[in-house]
Amino acid sequence: MEPVEVNAGGWYLRALRADERVDDRPALADGAITDPEYVSRRSAQWESDEHYSWAICQPNTGELLAEVGITPDGDTAILTGWARSGHDDALEAGSAAVSRFTEGALGLTVRR
Repeated sequence: MEPVEVNAGGWYLRALRADERVDDRPALADGAITDPEYVSRRSAQWESDEHYSWAICQPNTGELLAEVGITPDGDTAILTGWARSGHDDALEAGSAAVSRFTEGALGLTVRR
């Protein structure tokens, strides 16, 4: 599947990026994710339908505040996520939006 952008009200959800325009790796490091191949691996997981992840971003700047993802497992999907310090509200809103997307668009029941 191609990455899908999701609007979560006050937050903007998009695929993780590390390119000439946007580099999420410094924000990921705030979440103790320092693997230089992390963004590439997440992109490959979208392509293989193994795991879908979203950067939950501040809409004005595009800064990654949290990450939420789903891992399909039969007719269900396991929801996971983490937030940078002080951004649990972004994770909560993003998780709710991804849950709605997963159930409505993918027809999968979300488990946490």
